[in-house]
Amino acid sequence: MSSLVHLHLFGARTPSGEAFRRLVASVLPESEFDCYSRWSHDRSLCSRIARFDDPASFSPAGEPGVPAIWISFVPIWLLAPFLQELASDYPDRLSSLCGLVACSSSSIITKRFSANRFDKDLVVRLTRAEDQLLATCRQLELRCHILRPTLIYGQVGPYGDRNFSQLLKLMRHLPLIPLPSESGLRQPIHASQLAAVALHLVKQLSDTSSPSSLPERIDVGGDSILDYQSMLHALQQAQPPGDPACRCRLFPIPNRLFFTLASPLLLRSPKAFEAVMRMTANLSGFTPAYQLSGGEPQPFPVLPLA
Repeated sequence: MSSLVHLHLFGARTPSGEAFRRLVASVLPESEFDCYSRWSHDRSLCSRIARFDDPASFSPAGEPGVPAIWISFVPIWLLAPFLQELASDYPDRLSSLCGLVACSSSSIITKRFSANRFDKDLVVRLTRAEDQLLATCRQLELRCHILRPTLIYGQVGPYGDRNFSQLLKLMRHLPLIPLPSESGLRQPIHASQLAAVALHLVKQLSDTSSPSSLPERIDVGGDSILDYQSMLHALQQAQPPGDPACRCRLFPIPNRLFFTLASPLLLRSPKAFEAVMRMTANLSGFTPAYQLSGGEPQPFPVLPLA
């Protein structure tokens, strides 16, 4: 990767953003690098401000003429209109931009046929944002990759996920958790794996003489595919000896009985009920992270966990 490329990170206060920041510091210590915060009071990591609701106030770092690549782990529905407004009203502020790597979500696929309004709205929001972002990049003649990661987990520095951390909390407080005996497949990806994929794409984008062979939208998952019960068991096994989560019994029951017991959720929270229903769906089959990052496969779970 050329040392003349300036990297701009949005979403540093996320596990994947923090992992990317650390990876750049380790692998590319000489690179020009800036990260941005949406909050003016947050100067712990980011010295620059990027208020997505106020593109007029945005002032990118870096010397004029030095090629820039944006890497974003913020919600794509915030990034897309922000970039479009900059392109429309302040194009001079994007004059150095030559590439973009943005994070979306595999929910655009896995929740496409959901029945509850929350998930339907999420799919629409993701779809519109992806289309808007790609349209703006084509207008600016920028090379762009949108990552659609599956279930993101892990702890990086002070930032942890809200997925497996909640499952572990549940296992630490309950003596038994019933599960459908025929559960679906999962392909969880650690925040550090997603960061490594993003950095690999950045390196490709920085080489303007060699067009990327990867598509604009990339569905990516972890390196292991396992069913729901095996996933929870692996999480238990990864805990230190004596952790209360290890004492929780995973109790598979027939699917029909499981859904009968879960049916009251339909009245209380259709969104939660549908999440329970998805436990039997196969949400896997994505490109493994190691195939995109060029590293070795990492068995689940990658540590540290939240």
